[in-house]
Amino acid sequence: MNFNRRQVLWAGGAMGTATLLAACSGSGSSTSSKPAAADGGKPKKGGTLRVGALGRAGAITRDPHGTQNNESDYLVLALVYDTLTVPGAKPNTVPRVAASWESSADLKTWKFKLAKGAAFHDGSPVTAEDVVWSLRRLRNTPSGAARLPGIKPENITADGADTVVLVSDYANAELPLLTRLTTFVLKKGTADKDLEKAPGTGPFKLDWYRGGNARLIRNDKWYGGTVNLDAIEVTMFETPQAMANALLAGQIDVASNVGAVAARTAGTRKDVQVLRRPNDMAMPIVMRTAAGSPFADVRVREAMRLVVDRDAMVKQVLSGYGTVANDIMGTGDPNLAKDIPQRKRDLAKAKQLLTEADFDLSKTYDLVTTEDIAGLAESATLFANQAREAGIKINVVKQESGAFWEKTWKAGDFYTTYWGTNDSVVFFASKTMVSEAGQNEAGWADKEFDATYRKVIGTADAKQRAVALKELQRIEFDKSGYLLWGMADGIDLAAAKVKNLPKLAGYGRVQLENVWLG
Repeated sequence: MNFNRRQVLWAGGAMGTATLLAACSGSGSSTSSKPAAADGGKPKKGGTLRVGALGRAGAITRDPHGTQNNESDYLVLALVYDTLTVPGAKPNTVPRVAASWESSADLKTWKFKLAKGAAFHDGSPVTAEDVVWSLRRLRNTPSGAARLPGIKPENITADGADTVVLVSDYANAELPLLTRLTTFVLKKGTADKDLEKAPGTGPFKLDWYRGGNARLIRNDKWYGGTVNLDAIEVTMFETPQAMANALLAGQIDVASNVGAVAARTAGTRKDVQVLRRPNDMAMPIVMRTAAGSPFADVRVREAMRLVVDRDAMVKQVLSGYGTVANDIMGTGDPNLAKDIPQRKRDLAKAKQLLTEADFDLSKTYDLVTTEDIAGLAESATLFANQAREAGIKINVVKQESGAFWEKTWKAGDFYTTYWGTNDSVVFFASKTMVSEAGQNEAGWADKEFDATYRKVIGTADAKQRAVALKELQRIEFDKSGYLLWGMADGIDLAAAKVKNLPKLAGYGRVQLENVWLG
């Protein structure tokens, strides 16, 4: 899975302040909560945090710019290497290696100023040339166009020692948001064969890595603020249940993204914290919209969205640890269009639409899924049962993870997928829905949507952009290839001694630099 994956106006060389999203190196403000929150007093220094995270041996990657299918790998990479920006609460994009950023008046040229004191683990300073080399390397990966949309490698340059310039092919007010998750910074010229030991800039340094498991030690000279833990040990688990059992047995201190079943089991334990993050995981059903697909007709897609019983899905698949959604991706966005009426189950209308579209009810349609995360396969099975009430015959096909991502994802007619970091409608529009999106899961090409998307990202004024964003969501609601029935809570289990775990949804949970042990 790629996620993978949410201004000062600059004109003619003269700076004029409109809106500033700047920040401050050394403050630690880029994390999800402040160190001494309500977690009980003053942070303590020292100790080793033992974290469990999901992953599979066959999907391990050590390349920061590769495709991270394992949460365990992403956790290690995110603690060792820093990105330009990271997810935040308010605003949802906050500084890391980039201390501040500013755009030209036409929103095409962006200048990122590097944080003072940013250095690699070997002591050498981070320069603009390092960042340029890293971003060009990222851009030249197979998924690079999706990770840095609108940015050609040759349009990533340095302006002096501490400023990186990105020139977009089109106006993009949301470009800083798109640098949050995979823009890991490496030293210029790092060879692929040296990636396993390449120094990063993050709050922790790699001590050792063995078969998906790792030990990280504190970077005492991290530019981003004080790190309290001596070390973090990451253990890879293939199933949420195995990870939860290890937590309950005292073998690990945190079970990350462990799921609703484990939360119910641990709910009565006074020695275990259950941390819930709303809007954490989207598990939509994807309907291919391209010609030749059974779902190419917009009326068929609407019928499918009317067939699903959303309340039952949340109750049965998520055990109540989640919320009903309304077929719009990016449910944590502050500008989510909540005025669009909630789509509800209507079997009579669904049947009428299927008849009008001449949908063949004599056929059986395969819905392909995996068991990568808790509840995904179960959601497909329950939806198939619900669709039967409208006369639609669906056969659920459980595919091995590797085969699914290689053969079905972005190519199948009807399948489940999942996404974290759901705090931006624009993020999903850019990654999965505009015609040229590198991860266009439904093969959706809609001129009205494309034009409205460009209007959104090409509008400098935040209020005007929010108005255009509502229009974009209405089009998505009416015509996209997504059936998003609900949002799963992100659930971590933690020992009582663990303090100040990040509270952000999605991949904000890997920001563990402010955690301490009581």
